[in-house]
Amino acid sequence: MRIGVLALQGAFIEHISILRRLGAEALPVRLPCELNSLDGLIIPGGESTTILKLMQSFDFFPPLRELAHDSFPIWGICAGMICLARNISNFDIETLAVMDVVVKRNAFGRQIDSFEAELPMPALGVKPFPAVFIRAPAIEGANSEVEILARLPDGTDVAAQQGKMLISAFHPELSRDPRFHSYFLKIAAC
Repeated sequence: MRIGVLALQGAFIEHISILRRLGAEALPVRLPCELNSLDGLIIPGGESTTILKLMQSFDFFPPLRELAHDSFPIWGICAGMICLARNISNFDIETLAVMDVVVKRNAFGRQIDSFEAELPMPALGVKPFPAVFIRAPAIEGANSEVEILARLPDGTDVAAQQGKMLISAFHPELSRDPRFHSYFLKIAAC
């Protein structure tokens, strides 16, 4: 299985390492032509404005929108979640707008407000998932086609799935737990 990790900016190397440990062929994606022959794509965390501007500059929007509409597996993590969202409630920038969620950027504050939490995620099993939040967004709204996968104790939605698209406000690549990456690989294998 070939999984691409968008490598324009952000934490792509960590995802490639985890995917390879799980037995997938993981490749950095820097140009739209590199999307060909992939079984899935991760849009990693980083700085969402920078990633979106680079995606526009390198003309990623048309092929990624087409792939998303063709049920291609895409996982947006932190900034990647912002890239996939239909709307950003507190910022005016064009996104891919392929996942029916409303997202708030920096929902928990600045870098100094970063935190970790043990999240119940039934899709990953009984054991809570160790989630690392760094200047994280949050899901403020979702339509009925979106399944919420995880929420904080205060009820804030922080991970979701719509068809073969996943989003997470936290950084699974910073934990030692590969279950979320394994979950994405199962989606990509279908």
